[in-house]
Amino acid sequence: MAVSSLHRVFTFECRSDPDFASLPSTENLRSSRRHFPAAGLSAAFYGISSPILRFPPNFQRQLSTKARRNCSNIGVAQIVAASWSNEGIGHPAAGVPPVPAVASAVDAATAPLPLDLDADDENVVDAGVNGAVQTNSRSYSSFLKTDASKTIHAAERLGRAIVTDAITTPVVNTSAYFFKNTADLIDYKEKRLASYEYGRYGNPTSTVLEEKLSELEGAESTVLLASGMCASIVMLMALVPAGGHLVTTTDCYRKTRIFIETVLPKMGITASVIDPADVGALESALEQNKVSLFFTESPTNPFLRCVDIKLVSELCHKHGALLCIDGTFATPLNQKALALGADLVMHSCTKYIGGHHDVIGGCISGSAKLISEIRILHHILGGVLNPNAAYLFIRGMKTLHLRVQQQNSTGMGMAKFLEAHPKVKRVYYPGLPSHPEHELAMRQMTGFGGVVSFEIDGDLETTIKFIDSLKIPYIAPSFGGCESIVDQPAILSYWDLPASERAKWKIYDNLVRFSFGIEDFEDLKADIVQALEVI
Repeated sequence: MAVSSLHRVFTFECRSDPDFASLPSTENLRSSRRHFPAAGLSAAFYGISSPILRFPPNFQRQLSTKARRNCSNIGVAQIVAASWSNEGIGHPAAGVPPVPAVASAVDAATAPLPLDLDADDENVVDAGVNGAVQTNSRSYSSFLKTDASKTIHAAERLGRAIVTDAITTPVVNTSAYFFKNTADLIDYKEKRLASYEYGRYGNPTSTVLEEKLSELEGAESTVLLASGMCASIVMLMALVPAGGHLVTTTDCYRKTRIFIETVLPKMGITASVIDPADVGALESALEQNKVSLFFTESPTNPFLRCVDIKLVSELCHKHGALLCIDGTFATPLNQKALALGADLVMHSCTKYIGGHHDVIGGCISGSAKLISEIRILHHILGGVLNPNAAYLFIRGMKTLHLRVQQQNSTGMGMAKFLEAHPKVKRVYYPGLPSHPEHELAMRQMTGFGGVVSFEIDGDLETTIKFIDSLKIPYIAPSFGGCESIVDQPAILSYWDLPASERAKWKIYDNLVRFSFGIEDFEDLKADIVQALEVI
């Protein structure tokens, strides 16, 4: 990836008491824009010795569209108004060498802001309905070789949608964006100008998160939504037509099943429900129905069943169906669903990606074409992720690799320990040889996560006693955070159903789902030992 050494930055400081004496006239500023990008305005060019340019509040309106968008929305005292110029012309009189124009998608990946490109340009792959351009999935391969580095630097260190000298990505708290004149608005509407319009359609902070997730998943594009459940619903509604058919699996998040069973039929959409490992049942469903989509978790909730992503993607594509994998339990670090053949991968970002039990959100990654279809409906339905949440996810991802590494280790160690304990009847964990899809998981995963489900040797009350005796984990829903969480699915998720109905989904009274956090392994083990001794 080419990174020009001529990329200049200059720090502006907004002040309430501007000193206009040393500034050039408005006319001079206007004419100089033909030669300088707004980011490249040089204090030396204007004969100003101070490293700070002071400018009145309306000076923002005199900047180029690219820099103006950032200055008007970040609301931080110091802003680096740095940008590439499409004209790429320096000012010879000032001794400034020409700045080369961005010439390729790789060069575009280094540009701090989206470029003003035609919608048909090869660099523009996901314009959505609002015309805010996303360039091809940022290519950092020459610098960032591993996911550990990508979680920290992708979409930030080597070019991001917000131009600032701050190490952390600023939160752009705005509900709307302005245009300096109607001509710019028309250019934007006709996709000749890349910008933002309304907070529901895009936000610079959110764009950084989208691009970071795309880089981790190896995707062309990513769309953010208000929750993982929102992501599932919008994706299903966008990709399965009225009267269509989809395939899903028996083991899955209950609210997803409820939506598929109770809401989609109102649109004439039917579903085949198969065992996660029953490839024959999938093939039959594909042959007997006009299937639009196979949507499944892998690993699943709560039994961590695994789907052969490579095999089922080939089957789906043979019959003209799409494959979407909910990889929340796997994380983008333990499994690369798109590389294995899936068309889409989604996550409840609330879990491992956020990792701190303090923010809710969801995402879907895949090709620009499919994500654009989903994004169009998403903009209509409006389940938008706010920029403050996007910031928290970006922050959480800085430690994603370390957290998942610890949780993989703890999960594996605890699964082995629990399987050998006489008061535990059965353990569900893909890393164990006893797991029905262990060999498959070994092929398509690099780690197995921090969630371990197991059955206590006892009834409902015995299991309650075990859980209530634990000192470290919280009794709560969700998983993937720093703090360990434990729950009894029969009570937390299925208490509204009688035991006979719960049994249809193998949700027995003695089932425990334990999400291990990043606490010390020995402390967690000692806590589980003392709780098992109580029963």
